[in-house]
Amino acid sequence: MKFNTIKRHFRESFKSLGRNSWMTIASVSAVTVTLILVGVFALIMMNLNKVASDLENDVEIKVLIDETADEATEKELLKKIEKLPDVEEMTYSTKENELTKLVKDFGDDFKLFEQSNPLRNVIYVKATDPQQTATVAKAIDKYEYTYDVMYGEGKVEKLFNFLNISRNVGLVLILGLLFTAIFLISNTIRITIIARRDEIEIMKLVGATNSFVRIPFLLEGMWLGILGSIIPIAVVATLYHNVYKIIAPRLKGELVQLLDFSPLVYQVSGLLLLIGVLIGIWGSFMSVRKFLKV
Repeated sequence: MKFNTIKRHFRESFKSLGRNSWMTIASVSAVTVTLILVGVFALIMMNLNKVASDLENDVEIKVLIDETADEATEKELLKKIEKLPDVEEMTYSTKENELTKLVKDFGDDFKLFEQSNPLRNVIYVKATDPQQTATVAKAIDKYEYTYDVMYGEGKVEKLFNFLNISRNVGLVLILGLLFTAIFLISNTIRITIIARRDEIEIMKLVGATNSFVRIPFLLEGMWLGILGSIIPIAVVATLYHNVYKIIAPRLKGELVQLLDFSPLVYQVSGLLLLIGVLIGIWGSFMSVRKFLKV
């Protein structure tokens, strides 16, 4: 494609934005609102995934070893657990270590049990996939010399179900917003095509190819997407900066943490710009394909 032709396509796309200024403003505004919602949902979903991962990674199985097990029996039990396909790591803790943890977590009152320790030796087990925690726990529970196998039965399954539903709902909402933006841009380009139908027909009659006619409209859609992404990027960056500044210090030292401002905001900003460009081009493409029949 010649340079002059490319210049012409860019010039025509800019002229079209000016000629249809009200529709341009309406479309950019709609895309702006849509991408703000997409950006906010993206921030929420990415942080929700972080929280979900933190919670999932904190889930572990606590295996209480029967008091009748001697050292050799405990080693054999450890080997059996280690051979399970879904076990990522395990840690052995003596009952003395368990008592020390109790004293550290709940106070010196538990030092009363130092002379007669009622606790048991414990094996802490983590599954390769946290979702397989229940499966691993049930497999371990079948082994001899396991007094009790605890992993928060019932609560863990509910937690995983809730996290999975939240992820899916968020994804559906984002996809719905993106299709809305595509529809709005598509309608804007369609009105532009109808308004310029006579001009397009003349171009076709003098030998203009379909691609020659289409490219300015695709560029116009791209500009609409880019213009519609500028304000959302600023809003998302400002919003997350303020939220992070308030909440992050309060979560310091806790299990659940927010994602760092950088690179998250830059990633979401790049995503919004990319989405703006793609939905602009796609919306234009759909309109041109459907209505450019001259």
